[in-house]
Amino acid sequence: MKKIEAIIRKSKFTTVKNALHEVGINFFSYWDVTGLGNEQEGHVYRGVSYSTSDIQRRYLSIVVNDDFLDVAIKAILDSASTGDVGDGKIFVSNIEECYRIRTGEKGGTTLK
Repeated sequence: MKKIEAIIRKSKFTTVKNALHEVGINFFSYWDVTGLGNEQEGHVYRGVSYSTSDIQRRYLSIVVNDDFLDVAIKAILDSASTGDVGDGKIFVSNIEECYRIRTGEKGGTTLK
């Protein structure tokens, strides 16, 4: 099992959520977050200068079986990208075990 952590633009959340649903990923957690990035370049919109690091982000936490990893990452990459600085990041890590609290069941079948 893998854990996918994605930090995306808040404005792209609905598009990403729909893309994940289309590939069969129907459960994940998310939070609204603000952070600082490496980008030092500011942008001007309607005469107002703003920093790309101050754009509201959404943090997604998704646990998938190994066979869904590439599909999930492709769905996020394709749906979250604007081509502009500040589109976000995806991190992947290993998950040792998963338990369904209601039944005590463990393993990859708990993700279905």
